[in-house]
Amino acid sequence: MKSKTPAYLDPDETIVQRVDDLISHMTLEEKVGQMLHDAPAIERLGIPEYNWWNECLHGVARMRRNSIPDVATVFPQAIGMAASWDLTLFERVVIAISDEARAIYHEEQRIIAEGGRKKGSSLKGLTYWTPNINIFRDPRWGRGQETYGECPYLMSRFGVTFVKALQGDDPKYLKIVSTPKHFAVHSGPENERHRFNAVVSEKDLWETYLPAFEACVKEAGAHSVMGAYNRLNGEACCASPRLLEEILRKEWGFQGYVVSDCWAIKDIFMHHKLVGTREEASSIAVKAGCDLNCGECYPSLVEAHKQGFISEEEIDVAVRRLFTARFKLGMFDPPQRVKWAQIPYSVVDCEEHRELSREMARESIVLLKNENAFLPLGKDLKAIAVIGPNADDTLVLKGNYYGDTSYSVTPLAGIMKAVSTETRVLYAKGCSLMGDSIEGIRSAVEAAEEADVVIVVLGLSNAIEGEEGEGTDADRRDIDLPGVQEELLKAVHATGTPVVLALLSGSAVAINWADENVPAILAAWYPGEEGGNAIADVLFGEYNPAGRLPVTFYKSIEQIPAFEDYGMDGRTYRHFKGEPLYPFGYGLSYAQFEYGNLEIRPKTHPAGNPVSVKVDVQNVGDVPGGEVVQVYIRDEDASSRVPIWQLVGFERVYLEPGEVRTVELVVSPYWMAMVTDEGRRVVEPGWFEVSVGGVQPGWETKAKTTGVVTGRFEVVGKEKA
Repeated sequence: MKSKTPAYLDPDETIVQRVDDLISHMTLEEKVGQMLHDAPAIERLGIPEYNWWNECLHGVARMRRNSIPDVATVFPQAIGMAASWDLTLFERVVIAISDEARAIYHEEQRIIAEGGRKKGSSLKGLTYWTPNINIFRDPRWGRGQETYGECPYLMSRFGVTFVKALQGDDPKYLKIVSTPKHFAVHSGPENERHRFNAVVSEKDLWETYLPAFEACVKEAGAHSVMGAYNRLNGEACCASPRLLEEILRKEWGFQGYVVSDCWAIKDIFMHHKLVGTREEASSIAVKAGCDLNCGECYPSLVEAHKQGFISEEEIDVAVRRLFTARFKLGMFDPPQRVKWAQIPYSVVDCEEHRELSREMARESIVLLKNENAFLPLGKDLKAIAVIGPNADDTLVLKGNYYGDTSYSVTPLAGIMKAVSTETRVLYAKGCSLMGDSIEGIRSAVEAAEEADVVIVVLGLSNAIEGEEGEGTDADRRDIDLPGVQEELLKAVHATGTPVVLALLSGSAVAINWADENVPAILAAWYPGEEGGNAIADVLFGEYNPAGRLPVTFYKSIEQIPAFEDYGMDGRTYRHFKGEPLYPFGYGLSYAQFEYGNLEIRPKTHPAGNPVSVKVDVQNVGDVPGGEVVQVYIRDEDASSRVPIWQLVGFERVYLEPGEVRTVELVVSPYWMAMVTDEGRRVVEPGWFEVSVGGVQPGWETKAKTTGVVTGRFEVVGKEKA
């Protein structure tokens, strides 16, 4: 007589029934083992081992097989993709990333099934710990490059797009689990993150730090969230009843699982010193709602149970959430039932994805200065000098949390490929990224003297800004060009040969001297494997840049509060009252755009209703190009502090010369609301000013290739948003 298939292995049963049945067969020790990021197999139940730790910030990353890297497409770093302000293209990129992730997972399972490996490689699963949607509140933070900038609205739109595109649209199976992080108030200092207590007012918490997480959970349906290392107002984020239970689950209706940041549970007793033992730390974390431990503390839950710190029923809650995710991913179902399992391995590092990486890199480039239309350059110049420590370095293309590529194109390689075969391309490194040696400057000057134009490629790299413990300096102490890079730039400029500065970085850099003296400057971020080709496309006019800054470029750190201060006063475009070097939302074009016929409907409306903003934008230049239409509002009659301006809508459009496009954007009442000192959103009666254009209002003079139109609307009544 054949034994009946257990319910948990029957794909026709509901997920709830399958999970409950599986848990009923497990011992306490087996349950606890499944709460670790590197969960062991339960052979007697047919449950394979699984490593929950996977990364795909801008492409599937950190894969290794026997210490040999596996390749995947590397797209521009997250901050660069945010600079595109193009959600449609961004969605295509994330779909490509999730296609590669699925294909890699199923190829790994095939290899294991055929006996190629007894143990699966790490970082080849279906649960990905991204996106990073912490607000980039201070340019010194090394991990700001992983985010989508300093604006809660911009962050929420990119975060929602990422989560939806990664998790897919199948009604039964998740394509990938997306894990927005680090919940909730986390942006440095890196070297203090294991013990730091972020002190934040209720107003700043709900106005700035929480909106992107709220949108990713409520709008995008994120199935996982990662907690932060630090404390928030005294509570460890990975063991915070307020964050994980009251806000995340009760207020926002989150149904997924929470994972700790790596070894963050250990911090609770070792560094935050909130409890005395790992048993207590693990128990309070699980009780608060942290289901999965990246680290090694949760094995102590067995002993914690014996000591009475936690019940088996409380452990069951976490295990149930974790296996619900694995069943939703189709891990225990026949592959033919899961449409995502049909994605072929040939999509990994394919030509189409490489072209997509190049397209995104081009869209991410921000033209900061173009005096007298110096750019684009002709391809038939007699000689071009390419100079600088970032000119021929493949690693700088990637930023952090990167994957390995089959090939990468540096700025030097891209320029050499783009120009005429008759053009001489001279190269000199000039100096290192850091350090005070000026020995290489002489050879750079000699190359510049022989050239018609010099492309100087400077900036930062993952060796300067990044994550604590990753072999970098992590946070920056200042925001100037490091080392002797500015001396190199000045020496090359002194030759009299025209200079173009290409800046590669993951954050704002105070290039004050360059802004005053160099005729053309572009920010290319960490542009991915096709970065050199994309930079060349812009330099030589194959592509008209339309990127916009997702962060404020300050003139110096003297303009901003202390790094450890998490209050938003004086920070970001929303609360900074000084004069930045380049404002949030800024970027130039080779074309010229004008705005007109602004229409706001209704002009007067009850609180709680959306507002329609419609405008005509025309390309009045002689070349085609993209334009980013940005809508900002300002509450003129607020009863409490509100942002100076708040971005509430944007759309990137492409226009031929002479073409007019009518763009309509709807302003949600959520973003009209004033946040009270108690953290409540309230839409108050009064007048709101509206600015629509290709730049933040007040910066039309500097952004000479675009314009702004303004209007007003009135809210009557009062309603909670």
